[in-house]
Amino acid sequence: MFSIFILTHNEELDIAEAIESAQLSDDVIVVDSYSSDATVNITKRYPVRLVQHPFESHGKQRTWMLRHIPTKYDWVYILEADERMTPTLFAECLAAIKNSEHVGYYVAEQVMFMNHWIRHSTQYPRYQLRLLDKHKVWFTDYGHTEREICQGTTGFLRQTYPHFTCSKGFSRWIEKHNRYSTDEARETQHQLENHTVNWRNIFWGRTEVKRRRALKDLSLRLPFRPLLRWFYMYFFLGGILDGKAGFAWCTLQAFYEYLIVLKVWELQQKPTQSIALVQMSGVSNLERVTVTGTQRLRRDRPLHLNS
Repeated sequence: MFSIFILTHNEELDIAEAIESAQLSDDVIVVDSYSSDATVNITKRYPVRLVQHPFESHGKQRTWMLRHIPTKYDWVYILEADERMTPTLFAECLAAIKNSEHVGYYVAEQVMFMNHWIRHSTQYPRYQLRLLDKHKVWFTDYGHTEREICQGTTGFLRQTYPHFTCSKGFSRWIEKHNRYSTDEARETQHQLENHTVNWRNIFWGRTEVKRRRALKDLSLRLPFRPLLRWFYMYFFLGGILDGKAGFAWCTLQAFYEYLIVLKVWELQQKPTQSIALVQMSGVSNLERVTVTGTQRLRRDRPLHLNS
C-alpha cells in the first residue's frame, strides 16, 4: 500500500471528488495552505487527515510535507485537488512499489478542458513525478511549479490520471495563470542569463521529460514565441483535431506565453528604470546643495533660466 497526499488551497469545488477517488488508499492526507473557502469543512466530512501549512512555493510545500508529515507507508502518491486517482492507476502503482526497481515513477496526465480530453495539443503523454519513495525524493522550485531531485532511478507508468484544469471556471484559470506568468518570467530571465540549450537532449534525450525540458529551454530563445506556440500546438501537434475545446486551449496557452514575454521585458527594464531614478534623484540633490530652502529654490530658478 502507499499513502496519498492531496494539496489544496481554496478547492471547495474539487476536494470532495479528489478525496473520494483517493480513498482506495487507507492513508489519505490533505495538506491545506489555509484555505479561506469551504475546503477544510468539506475535508472534515471524510475519514482523512488534515494538515495545514503556510504556502511558500510548490517545491517547498512538497518537500516540507515529505519531510515533516508522518505517513503510514514509505511510498506516497502526490495528488492535486483538480486531479483524480483511478482504480487502474492505483493497481499499477501497487504493482510498481511491490517490485521497487526505482525511487519514483512518472505518470501522464489527461488534460480535461471544456468537457473534452485535449488529446493532441497537450503533448500527450506529458509526464509528472507522482509516485515516489518519500525518503529518496525532494523538490526544488522552477518557475511557478517545481522539479524533482531523486536519489536513484525513475520509471514510467502506463496508466494515466485525469486533470480537470479549468474546473473552477475561466476567470479562476486566467487569474491563476496571471500569477504563474510572473514566476515563469523570473525563471525565464534566469535561464536566458545563466543557461544554454541542451541540443543533445532535444533530439536524443532518453525520456520524454528530458526532451520536453530541453525543448522548453530552446523555446525561451525564439522570437514571436506566443504566435509560434499557437501554430505549433494547433497545427503541428494537432490541436485542430480537438475541436472547439482545442482551439480555446491553444489560444489560452498562447496568451499565457505572451504574458510571460511581456513580464520578461518588464523585468529587463527595471535596472534601466532604477538608474534613471537615481540620476533624477542626483539632479534634485545637486539643486538642493547649491540652493538651500524651498522658497529660495523657487526664487532662484527664474534667474537661472534668464541668465
